[in-house]
Amino acid sequence: MTINEIRQKYFDFMVARGHQIIPSSPLVPEGDATTLFTSAGMQPMMPYLLGQKHPLGTRLADSQKCFRSQDIEEVGDNRHTTFFEMLGNWSLGDYFKKEQLEYFFRFLTDKKDGLGLDPNRLSVSVFAGGDGVDKDEEAISIWKNLFAKTGINAKEGHQIFAYPAKKNWWSRSGTPDKMPVGEPGGPDSEVFFDFGEDRKLHENSPFKNEPCHINCDCGRYLEIGNSVFMQYVKLADGSLKELPQKNIDFGGGLVRLAAAVNDDPDIFKTDIYFPVINEIEKISGHSYEIADHQPSMRIIADHLTAATFLIKDSVFPSNKAQGYVLRRLLRRAAVKLHFLMGSREGITQLAGITTSIVDIYKSIYFAGDDTIYVQSAIAQEIGKFEKSLDKGIKELEKKADVSGKDAFDLYQNHGFPLEITIEILAQLGKQVDIQEFQKEFEKHQNVSRTSSTGMFKGGLADQSVIVTAYHTATHLLHAALRQILGNHVSQKGSNITSLRLRFDFSHPEKISDEKIEEIQSLINEKISEKLKVTKEELPKEKALEQGALAFFGQKYPDVVTVYTVGDPKNYFSKELCGGPHVESLSELAKIKIVKQETLGSGVRRLYLQFV
Repeated sequence: MTINEIRQKYFDFMVARGHQIIPSSPLVPEGDATTLFTSAGMQPMMPYLLGQKHPLGTRLADSQKCFRSQDIEEVGDNRHTTFFEMLGNWSLGDYFKKEQLEYFFRFLTDKKDGLGLDPNRLSVSVFAGGDGVDKDEEAISIWKNLFAKTGINAKEGHQIFAYPAKKNWWSRSGTPDKMPVGEPGGPDSEVFFDFGEDRKLHENSPFKNEPCHINCDCGRYLEIGNSVFMQYVKLADGSLKELPQKNIDFGGGLVRLAAAVNDDPDIFKTDIYFPVINEIEKISGHSYEIADHQPSMRIIADHLTAATFLIKDSVFPSNKAQGYVLRRLLRRAAVKLHFLMGSREGITQLAGITTSIVDIYKSIYFAGDDTIYVQSAIAQEIGKFEKSLDKGIKELEKKADVSGKDAFDLYQNHGFPLEITIEILAQLGKQVDIQEFQKEFEKHQNVSRTSSTGMFKGGLADQSVIVTAYHTATHLLHAALRQILGNHVSQKGSNITSLRLRFDFSHPEKISDEKIEEIQSLINEKISEKLKVTKEELPKEKALEQGALAFFGQKYPDVVTVYTVGDPKNYFSKELCGGPHVESLSELAKIKIVKQETLGSGVRRLYLQFV
C-alpha cells in the first residue's frame, strides 16, 4: 500500500465507526507562543481534551502534520525523521479502552478493512502502575482477548509487557510527579511491530549484542501506535483524581505503519521518501544501496521534506525561532550533499529536489504554485550558505589546532554539525577535542532551556487577554489589506506573542509609507467604532457562500467556526477561524504597523503592535 492508500484506509475505517475527519492544523500553531511547532497530533486538540465542545462531536480522526526539532540529531538511521504525519483518533468523553484497543488492533490486522498485518508480529506495552494509580490490568485483559480471537495465547512476558510511568504514561509534562496542578494525563498502551531478529544486524546499533526487548533501540521493534487513556487530573495535594470526562487520544505514525506493511524497517524505502532518495542518487552519482551513503541521503531527504512543509506553512530561514530551525535543516542538508559529492557545486540543486516532495503530497497538502514558492525560498538560503561553507572550510584549513570551541563556533555560526567538522578535519589531517565541543554544546543547551522556560512539550495555546486581542487584530489587518491593496492579498501565515502580531501575506511589491498609513488608519477607525465580533458555526459551503475567507490553503472540516466583525449584513471582516477572539473591538487599543519585510516569492510580512 502507498502512504496515501494507508491514510485513506484509516479515514474510511474510522468514519465507519462514527468518526468525523478533521483537517491537519499548520506546523506553526497559530496564536500559541508556548511552543515553536506542532509536534504531536494531540496538540491542536488540547482545548477539546480539556473540555471545550468540538463542533463536529465526540468522535474525531485526522492525519496531523508534525515536526520535532529535538529529533534533528537522531535522523540518519532507518526510522527517525523530523517531519512526519500522525494518524489520530479521539473520543471526547465517548468510548474508552475496550473500544479503542479493539479499533486499533482490527485496523492493524484486518485484511479487508485494515492493513492485514500478522498479529503474531505485534507486541504491546501497558502501564505497570505507580504514583497512586494501579497497574492497568484492564488493558492487559483486553489485549489477551483480542489476541485470543486470532488464536494467539498472549500473556505478560510474551507479546504483552508492563512498563512504569517513564514509558507508559502520557501528559504534556511527562510522568505524574512532573505534572502541574490541573494537568490532565493517564496511562497509555503502545503497539510494536517485530521485523524479526535478523533485522538487528541491518543497522550498526550499539544495542545489537544486548538482550532485545520491545523498547530497546536496536531496530528490530518499531512502535507504530499509542493509545492514551486520558482519565486523571493532578490535584494541589499532589494526588491524581479521575476526570469526569475520560478521553481517548490515539496517535499512529503513518510512515512507520507503511514500513510495517512493506515489512522493511527502513522507512526511507516507503513511497514518500524513496522518490526523494532517487533524486539525491541522480544528483550525487551514488547509490543508496551502499550502506556508507545511507545516513547522508536519509538526512537530506528528511530535512528537505521538513523544509518544504515548513515553508508551505510560511516559515522562512532566519536567525530566530522557527526560521532558525529551518535554516539549520537546509544548511545541514547542504553540507551532507557537499561531502556526498565531494564539492559544493551540487548543493544548488537541493531546491530542485523539492519538486518530487510536492508531487508526492500534492493531492493532500499542496497547490499548483507551491513548487515555485518553496524552491525560491530554498535557493535563496542555499545561495547564502555557499559563501558560509567556503568560509568555514577555510577557517579550519588555516588553524593549526582546532579546539572544541572552534568546532562549536562553526556549528553555531555556519551550521556545521560536529560530524561534518570531523570529516573536514580528517581530510586535512587534523582532529578536534570532542569532549570540549560537548561541554560548549551542553552550555548552549542549558541557556536554551532557561530561555524557553514555560514552553510546554506539547504546547498550549496562550489565551491571555493580550494574545486574544492580537488574534482579533489579525482579522482586521487581513481585511484592511484586501480593501486597500486588493483582493489578491491572501494570508500566508501569522505568529502572535504577547508583544506583537506578525502577519505574512501575498503581495508583489513593497507597500508605500502612504499605503501603510492608510491601512493603519482604517483599522484604528474600525476599532474606534467599537464593532461587535460574533461567532457562529456553519456548514463550510454556506460560510464560503456568505463571503467568509479561508486562509493559506488550510483544509477545513464540513462544519466550521466563523467570526464576523461588524454587522453580519455589512461586515468589515468574516473569516473561518478557531479563535479565541474578543467580543467587541471596544476591547482593543489602537494599533501601529511597526515594520515591513520582504520574504521573497511575492510574500510580504508586517509587524503590528498595540499602542
